Amino acid sequence: MTRGQALLIGLAVLALGGGGYGLFRAGGYGGFTPGIAASALLMVVVIGWTASYLLRVVSGKMTYMEQRRTYRRAYDAFTDEELMRRFESLPAEEQARLLEEMGQGGGEPTP
Repeated sequence: MTRGQALLIGLAVLALGGGGYGLFRAGGYGGFTPGIAASALLMVVVIGWTASYLLRVVSGKMTYMEQRRTYRRAYDAFTDEELMRRFESLPAEEQARLLEEMGQGGGEPTP
């Protein structure tokens, strides 16, 4: 979320509170009652939004985390392909030596 989006959400919440006050006042509530009712409604909205945010944090469905997972998968695929390309370009003896060093030697180099 960008700063601009955060500001727009803040303004929307502010407008929601003012709109709620106007609606309650137009609905016939007088005195302090429209302000209290609008504040209560706004609190319910903010608590609901906060609960949804916390649920996304706990479940790992945050935008940054999703982007990081996508980047990591692409990076891992690229590096695996690059390592395989470099390994396959080595002579058969060098491949066998590396496999033995890694403890995965089967005696036969990879074609």
